[in-house]
Amino acid sequence: MTRTVDAPARLRSEMAELLSFKTATLAAFGYQRLGVWGQETASQKVEHLGLLFGALTASPGSAVRGRGVPLQSLTFGLLVFPAVWDWYLQWREQRRGFFTAWEVDMLRIAMALTRTETGWLRQSPHLADHLVPIAGLISREEITAARRDWNAACDVCHKHCAGRIKEVQRVAKVHRDPFEPILAVLEAESPVGEYRKIADEIMRLMPDERRYPRSAAEAIRSFLMIRLGLHLGVRQKNLRQLLLCPRGGTPRTERQLMDMKRGEIRWSERESGWEVLIPAIAFKNANSSYFRQQAVPAGLAGYRRSLLPPGSLC
Repeated sequence: MTRTVDAPARLRSEMAELLSFKTATLAAFGYQRLGVWGQETASQKVEHLGLLFGALTASPGSAVRGRGVPLQSLTFGLLVFPAVWDWYLQWREQRRGFFTAWEVDMLRIAMALTRTETGWLRQSPHLADHLVPIAGLISREEITAARRDWNAACDVCHKHCAGRIKEVQRVAKVHRDPFEPILAVLEAESPVGEYRKIADEIMRLMPDERRYPRSAAEAIRSFLMIRLGLHLGVRQKNLRQLLLCPRGGTPRTERQLMDMKRGEIRWSERESGWEVLIPAIAFKNANSSYFRQQAVPAGLAGYRRSLLPPGSLC
């Protein structure tokens, strides 16, 4: 049986430094960086790096079959050593049975962290002070060499991971085809019509609201979600994060929605119906040509779409 282990304080502090470096509006004085992480990207990187450190610290005798590195030895400084990345790659392959694009993405993280001038690891030589030898993984001599020339150690790691990416890509397999579950829909004459059947079925099986008010409310919610999804055609994140301004309320300004990176459903007196406004910055591809072509000030471009008039959804 496996259990979750809290990261040691020092590792949490180092993770906080990395997140601050990659998410702050302005890079800290003395640091250079290439690109920033949004909230979702930062959350994803925390999860992926957490899996790496979790594998390192897990007991070799457990179901995880980890490396058994003591918790107090964990530090981001370990990621400058090619041996650590090679162990993790082999561990991933043994767990799944083959390599996928996931391992390539992890190696690209290593390259970004050790990149010349802008890599966070390269600009954090103080992490070498936390290193201790790990039998069969990192020797005292390797640690001494890294402390003596941190840039050279980052160069070696960067070059090593670049080579490993090519090797992994050559044998990587597709672990999951995202289109397979909806292949029948995609191959239909009218994919949207296929999804419309879901809404029609919800209405056909609608419970009696007088006898089962809660079930009826849940069914209505499901119906509205599928219809909104079909009508708007936005990613599930944008749909999930939509705000609601009740009819008669004061809609949030474009600037407020930009700061929140979320859209809003609001009543339009001009159109006498409901509309959705989502600022461009809330989308994954905020810099696409679709938004650049709109005749509005830079940054205020967005997605505005009228919904069906009241009552017509049903």
